[in-house]
Amino acid sequence: MTAPLSGIRVVELGTMITAPLAAMMLADLGADVIKIERRDGGDPFRSFRGGLYSPHFAAYNRNKRSIALDLQKPEGRSVFKRLLRTSDVLIENFRPEVLTRLDLQPEKLMSEFPRLIVCSITGFGPSGPYSSRPAYDAVATALSGMYSLLLDPEDPRTSGPTIADNVTGMYACNGILSSLVDRERTQQGARVEVNMLEAAISFIPDSFANYTQLGIESDARTRVATSQSFAFRCADGKLLAIHLSSPQKFWDSLIAAIGRADLQHDLRFSTRDGRVRYFAELEKSLAADFATKTRADWMQILDRYDVPFAPIQPIADVLDDPQVRHLGTFYKVNHPVQGEVVGIQRPIWINGQRDIEHRPPPALGEHSETLMVELGLQPDEIEEFKTKGIM
Repeated sequence: MTAPLSGIRVVELGTMITAPLAAMMLADLGADVIKIERRDGGDPFRSFRGGLYSPHFAAYNRNKRSIALDLQKPEGRSVFKRLLRTSDVLIENFRPEVLTRLDLQPEKLMSEFPRLIVCSITGFGPSGPYSSRPAYDAVATALSGMYSLLLDPEDPRTSGPTIADNVTGMYACNGILSSLVDRERTQQGARVEVNMLEAAISFIPDSFANYTQLGIESDARTRVATSQSFAFRCADGKLLAIHLSSPQKFWDSLIAAIGRADLQHDLRFSTRDGRVRYFAELEKSLAADFATKTRADWMQILDRYDVPFAPIQPIADVLDDPQVRHLGTFYKVNHPVQGEVVGIQRPIWINGQRDIEHRPPPALGEHSETLMVELGLQPDEIEEFKTKGIM
């Protein structure tokens, strides 16, 4: 089994994406992740499509166990601390003041559990003028400058997947893993802090480097012009992407593939700098060429000439793509109540394997009683907790 985090226990106090994604990435590497949820509905992502097992929730919560626990009550906090005694990592993504109200401040927890790694994910950091504001993906994407690279300012409409949320979860996972390594040397836990604003800024370093070094203000077309990335509609209406990047050989191969030797002699396009400067004109000229053949025809030609290309696929086609099938990227697992769930394999291979045993996303509180028993609670105590609404 390629589960390098086997034996590591993670407690997740997380909702939506940032903390759940970080915890799921650790679970995908073999960690035992225990998700603590409110009794009244749990993670808000559960109800995004109605019910308590939405696709949104399933996407970020595989390979975890769920315990429903009321942390507003002393007994609930007592169980929480019992969990921490047997745990290596705590991940939370509340606003800074929430854990203070519960008397569960990270500093106090680290004092009580000195080997614990506490990862706090916030929108803007633990202090500063924005620290108490609510933060979601669009907020961090806007504030970081990322939306200026994605939106048309004359027709500003948000689109596409979450980016700031997902990037923040990945940075959090990175911080946790490095702290686990460091703990092997020091025998001490650590405080890991990640915020969505800085994570989003860190995800677009080239735009800041262009501005601070050369005074270039990037917009939605700057990166694609520099990297020579194109999207074309073919004769059958299907879409095709091409990315030439900087090697001259790919420009030469494209010209040979489409039979446009004249472009080599056009002074606007004879150098890479020219092709970047006159990107819009080049794009328009190439679009006319790609409109003359079907996508399948162009894919055969471009493959023959070794041009970097790919069909722009809808989600349904990705599931059935030959390379995706070959990699075994998707898997199916059955939840005893919720039924079949399609999951995505972790994109990390270790020694040529990723043969972790997959578990479906948990139902709300599915493992509450099991975990209570693991923590040493007696049947009468568990019944009392149920009666009092603790679990």
